[in-house]
Amino acid sequence: MLIAKGFAMKKELIELRINGRTHELAIEPNKLLLDVLRQDLGLTGSKRACDDSSCGSCTVQVDGVPMLSCTMLAASCEGQEITTVEGVADRGGLAALQKAYGDFGGAQCGFCTPGFMMTVRWLLANNSDPTEDEIREALSSNLCRCTGYSQMYQAIRAVIDAEQKAAPTEMVGAK
Repeated sequence: MLIAKGFAMKKELIELRINGRTHELAIEPNKLLLDVLRQDLGLTGSKRACDDSSCGSCTVQVDGVPMLSCTMLAASCEGQEITTVEGVADRGGLAALQKAYGDFGGAQCGFCTPGFMMTVRWLLANNSDPTEDEIREALSSNLCRCTGYSQMYQAIRAVIDAEQKAAPTEMVGAK
């Protein structure tokens, strides 16, 4: 039991599905998803940067949709699939997007990178060939104070181009 400002707050037992694994946790009902991820589960990829939901550094995916974990109650995520940047890896190695960010200098200090990764992952899952304007629009909810964004756009475009080259082409008239 937690004593806060003269009243007792009981913990509640919740079950969260994060990166394909189920976790049973006893938490305060007002605990934010970001705090559960970082403090209770040791998933420190999502960052607390602004504390007012304006920067996107805490972005995770909830049922495939980018959400700000600094504004979500963890208990409200029961029954949903939560994906953090730690869950993006490709068979234990870097995902193509993570590698491209490194190759093109899209991650300077790296603090905002997890939020960008989760947003770009959503964009590419919903639009395999976004225009420059669509990429900019999707990333407008995330802030970076280091890169000036052009390296990020280059990294994203490189991933899109590589995936298009790797995709099998459909032969016209083939049955």
